[in-house]
Amino acid sequence: MSDPVTRSMLMEILAALDLPEGAASRISFTGNDHLSSCFAVTELAAASIGAAASAISELIGLNNAAPPSSVSSRLASLWFGWSIRPQGWAMPNPWDTIAGDYKACDGWIKLHTNAPHHRAAVLSVLGCAANREAVAAVVASSGGDALEDAIVAAGGCAARLRSIDEWASHPQGKIVAGEPLIIWDGPGQVSDHKWTSDPARPLSGLRVLDLTRVIAGPVATRFLAGFGADVLRIDPPYWDEPGVVPEVTLGKRCAKLDLKSQSGLDALRALLAEADILVHGYRSDALDSMGLDVGTRQAIRPGLIDISLDAYGHNGPWQRRRGFDSLVQFSSGIAAEGMDWRNSDVPVSLPVQALDHATGYLLAAAAVRGVISRSTGAVATTGRLSLARTAKLLIDHKASASIAAFAPSADLDFAEAVERTDWGAARRLLPPADIGGAPMAWSRPAAKLGSGAAVWPWRE
Repeated sequence: MSDPVTRSMLMEILAALDLPEGAASRISFTGNDHLSSCFAVTELAAASIGAAASAISELIGLNNAAPPSSVSSRLASLWFGWSIRPQGWAMPNPWDTIAGDYKACDGWIKLHTNAPHHRAAVLSVLGCAANREAVAAVVASSGGDALEDAIVAAGGCAARLRSIDEWASHPQGKIVAGEPLIIWDGPGQVSDHKWTSDPARPLSGLRVLDLTRVIAGPVATRFLAGFGADVLRIDPPYWDEPGVVPEVTLGKRCAKLDLKSQSGLDALRALLAEADILVHGYRSDALDSMGLDVGTRQAIRPGLIDISLDAYGHNGPWQRRRGFDSLVQFSSGIAAEGMDWRNSDVPVSLPVQALDHATGYLLAAAAVRGVISRSTGAVATTGRLSLARTAKLLIDHKASASIAAFAPSADLDFAEAVERTDWGAARRLLPPADIGGAPMAWSRPAAKLGSGAAVWPWRE
């Protein structure tokens, strides 16, 4: 499946990572399966996972010959959906009952209500009962722009359906189009952590502090755990996302801290002081308000590799707007383009939450790039990515629409080993990437949020 679109995407990502030109020659793509879409979704899956694998290969190549790697287009596509197959239990529905697409008086709007406080914000604006019929009736008599603005102002999450052209002329769309795929914010400080990569487990001995939720960030840290990193995920005491957690906590330890308390903040600072990589998905001002701005983070942990993401870009009027993959698809024109392609009466989003997953692998690649920089004597950098900028990557790399049915996951797509998760036995898809001599494998099964202690294990 080494088609031009996949290669073109890969080359753009590798350039954003500032990896050597030879990195592209060491990766191959196999298979011809394609998810049904008018966008290059499978190509995005293969290229983003391939870029993360390339970064691992280059890291190994610092002290050994950089190994070749390959990515299966089918497995990459499947990993952009659900990688876990429960045995004797079922994954909860990840969507709230009133989340979804609604017809306003002048177009479509998507409401994202999976988190209780986002649901409450939407209902406070609508002033109706918490059922789809009541919500639909209020939305139908409302204007999309006004409703979107009111819900966002109330602390909720919504997005009006826009075309690609509308987004391109929108103030935020223009700013996102001008941002690089990865924003590198200059050097940090020299690290005092002496570390040597093990070619079999390239990230072994590195500590990753995970302050992300839902999909993109957790996908990044799941990938890092797959190559030996010690990942510790921290969540608020009240937080849960039962429809996603068994999917994304593979390989991690999970703990909870109340960052609104001084004791919780002190504990987080202590963890940060011993971390090698920080991956976070807070809005740009959130950590600042806790007294943990980027300069403070570098002072606490000199040489920290600091990687973050947000929804709508890091500059402009929407830089602090709450958002999720499905909302960015609505805002950026992706769902409208799908609607036109299908000649549909309703919006048509991507077959998977591809912006989340692709951004996750790009975050992981950026983190590994930071490790390479630090290992070669350069001071670590701070990297920022966004779902909206990943959407531009997808929109810019058009491919022929694929209408062929994509076969669902089958027994042969899964590893034989049984994963003993906190919910019960499960099987996991075979890894989507194969890096010579460095198998992608996880030493811990998926775990519930808050199931562990907020401490690092002992390290020599």
